[in-house]
Amino acid sequence: MQAKLKSGMPARSLYLAAYDICDPRRLRKGLAVMKQFATGGQKSVFECFLTEAEKNRLIREMKDVIDPREDRFFLIPVEMRSPVRTLGIAIPPEDPPFYYAG
Repeated sequence: MQAKLKSGMPARSLYLAAYDICDPRRLRKGLAVMKQFATGGQKSVFECFLTEAEKNRLIREMKDVIDPREDRFFLIPVEMRSPVRTLGIAIPPEDPPFYYAG
């Protein structure tokens, strides 16, 4: 069962999702999948605030894209109790005030 906030909304956790996909066609498909889930990112590394259901869906969809003999996909949980350090023009990740699903 998925944890819920006091508001009844499912709890979200921060993840870093990264991929290394060799084939240009699979790369485009992987980017399209990631754009559905990411709140920020660059090139092939993305910040994703995900519910448990969204995390499972992201993993399923990326499994359909990658070739496990050539490609890599990482989904790394980020512990938000630790301070986030940024350098340069980086902006610390934060949960957006709302999510659009459409």
